[in-house]
Amino acid sequence: MAGGVLEGKFALITGGSRGMGREMAIAYAKAGAAGIAITAAPGTDEQTSEIQDELNEVLAAVEAEGGKCITLLGDVASAEDCIRVVEETVKAFGALHILINNAGKSGRYVHAGDGSLSISDVDPAGFKDVIDTNILGPYLMTHAAFKHLQAAGWGRVINISKRTDSMHRSAITPYGPSKAAIEAATIAWAEAMYGSGITFNALSPGGLVDTKFATGLMDGRGLDPRVIGPMSVWLGSEASNDTTGCRFVAENWDDSLPVDDAAEGCRERAIFTTPKRETPLEKAWREPGS
Repeated sequence: MAGGVLEGKFALITGGSRGMGREMAIAYAKAGAAGIAITAAPGTDEQTSEIQDELNEVLAAVEAEGGKCITLLGDVASAEDCIRVVEETVKAFGALHILINNAGKSGRYVHAGDGSLSISDVDPAGFKDVIDTNILGPYLMTHAAFKHLQAAGWGRVINISKRTDSMHRSAITPYGPSKAAIEAATIAWAEAMYGSGITFNALSPGGLVDTKFATGLMDGRGLDPRVIGPMSVWLGSEASNDTTGCRFVAENWDDSLPVDDAAEGCRERAIFTTPKRETPLEKAWREPGS
């Protein structure tokens, strides 16, 4: 679909086969993105064929909106896979402007049940798997994509996060802490790359989302995954040119407001204290609406 706010932009969305990744791909097609690459990889409790079927379904949904899409199997915890999916995206589209680091693993890869096990009962291999996907993965993808974002002269990196009070809930799982780490990385990368034309922002849906992510099953509880769409489009658009190092909560989007006001209504202060040193990321610590 041409003529939208993402016209001329090429995007790569990890974890794009289902849930929020699927909905962001469809929202980007509706917003006129010139090309969308979606990637995914099976977890230890999933089959590759299952993920490929999901990718194909998202491909059809994007094309139904008039979008151009490619699907790629790739594990964000593998540096080789990250390089490959980025290179294949650029080969298909000729450029890359937007990277959405959405792929993640939940506590189900660490233990079964409600997370109340003793720390001695947690599977170290599963713990590492979550860390590798949720922290190393966004770095590896950004590392592989950055030269192409620079070559395009304009770029967006959107890191998917979570509700702040659940980052430290009582559970022996690295999922919440991994998202706190990504919030810190988002700010650090935004400051390091300030003035480069490439922005870094964190986006939380706002709470539990009704997807297969947490348990492998959908149970009808939580937010509709489509909640992530409007805010992800704004962050990928020219409207967010002056916004980097910030945190947004998609659930707070108000369709009755002009889009820039709706986006500001989704912004939250950084979850960390204001630095004592000088920083160009003043907006990150500014109270919303001020």
